[in-house]
Amino acid sequence: MTIYHGNDLRKISGGRKGRHVKVKRKYLMGRFPVNTHVGHEEKRDIIKTFGGNIKIKIKVATKANVIDPVSRQAKPARIIRVIENPASRDLERRGIITKGAILQTELGLARVVSRPGQDGVINVILIKE
Repeated sequence: MTIYHGNDLRKISGGRKGRHVKVKRKYLMGRFPVNTHVGHEEKRDIIKTFGGNIKIKIKVATKANVIDPVSRQAKPARIIRVIENPASRDLERRGIITKGAILQTELGLARVVSRPGQDGVINVILIKE
């Protein structure tokens, strides 16, 4: 099932009167959000997108690529839990990982800088405590 992202209620320019003549198109389709959460085993979905491209969506995450801004080193680390999600209080309660969420990892607190539902990977930057 898909979500329609078109705007059929928009007035057509040019002074035309009457009902709109806009038709639903395949490129106006959307999808439900992925809602990436922390688990024991990683799960990813590969989805075909417009133009023959692919999109990798991560559903369940176990590890994140942690970047230390001081030493400029990147290391994989296990995700323990979601501490805060400024996108929504509800997402925070449910433990959903989105861009901007603050995670507790083995190396410390870190902020997500990638989009897990779009990129298929979780990149985080350590924050000072």
